[in-house]
Amino acid sequence: MKRLVEALKGAKCVGCLTGAGVSTLCGIPDFRGPQGLYRQPNAERIFDIDWFDRDPSVYYSGCSELVYGLGKYQPGPVHRALAHLEDLGLLKGIATQNIDMLHQKAGSANVYEVHGSPILHHCRRCGDEKTYDEILEMLKSEPVPHCKCGGAYKPDITFFGEALPEAAFMSAQSLAMRSDVFLVLGTSLTVFPAAGLPRLTLQAGGKVFIVNAQPTSLDEYAAGVYRDLAEFADAVLAI
Repeated sequence: MKRLVEALKGAKCVGCLTGAGVSTLCGIPDFRGPQGLYRQPNAERIFDIDWFDRDPSVYYSGCSELVYGLGKYQPGPVHRALAHLEDLGLLKGIATQNIDMLHQKAGSANVYEVHGSPILHHCRRCGDEKTYDEILEMLKSEPVPHCKCGGAYKPDITFFGEALPEAAFMSAQSLAMRSDVFLVLGTSLTVFPAAGLPRLTLQAGGKVFIVNAQPTSLDEYAAGVYRDLAEFADAVLAI
């Protein structure tokens, strides 16, 4: 990890893209893993916007644990390492594909949730806004939280059939283009357009370092490829 650490220390702007591997270290199942949400019956309907509007209980029953049980999880070593890099003034932002809010919980300030977030929920009928904690309270007494107008509250997670959050993705693109070092952590770079972010760094002349258990499509173009996220976190926390 010495070469990676030296690159971080010498960088003017470090950016980062995180995926599910960062959160599986905290005990959160990968959606696509053997115990993940996508192994459930009717999994393809859980994050489908047409199905949500037809029957929001499909989403709420499917995500009762994986989204609304997130309070029991704490940030892991990678979350803490990235917060440390931000405190040092090196890391300028994190683009994340995750919806678990653990980067914020670890203290990171500049987090771009490119697949949306459950931090806020909005009524599908009138647009009324509720926070994640308010929705948790409503779920104690009703299986699907409904607005006074009768509409169901939907999290600001990007469902299939919806566009990515434009502001977050544009910020992530800007971060990737101005980074002289861009970290790819815990993602196999298979889900686009987020997987295209490190390519923007390469096109701008920056260096990409990849830390992921499985090979990625960009390994041959990276300045360094590593497999152990915990080892990465230890090296960064020692800076």
